[in-house]
Amino acid sequence: QVHVVESGGGLVQAGGSLRLSCTASGRTFTGYTMAWFRQTPGKEREFVAASFTWKSDTYYGDSVRGRFTISRDNAKDTGFLQMNSLKPEDTAVYYCAVDVPPLGNTYDYASYEYWGQGTQVTVSS
Repeated sequence: QVHVVESGGGLVQAGGSLRLSCTASGRTFTGYTMAWFRQTPGKEREFVAASFTWKSDTYYGDSVRGRFTISRDNAKDTGFLQMNSLKPEDTAVYYCAVDVPPLGNTYDYASYEYWGQGTQVTVSS
């Protein structure tokens, strides 16, 4: 079992920044993918970004590439999503997800077994 806890989020004006944090605990020693997804009412969860414990690659969704940065502190099993130049269309509930062992499609929310509770990000215009 893996327990995922997010923090951060809140209300910010367009053009502002926020940072989300995600900590994974439990059966993480085998290596895992940590990803962020977001969801608005009536829509499917959208892939935002992903990072990996065994390689330095990072993946981003097209709508956030160049504005968001994912990073991680492996020693603390904690990941971060730095969100800059926020837009009203970034408003959503953001979820941290973990795929362990990392066997699934990185971009597909169905690949992730463990999820945080979600944190609301609201960007005002």
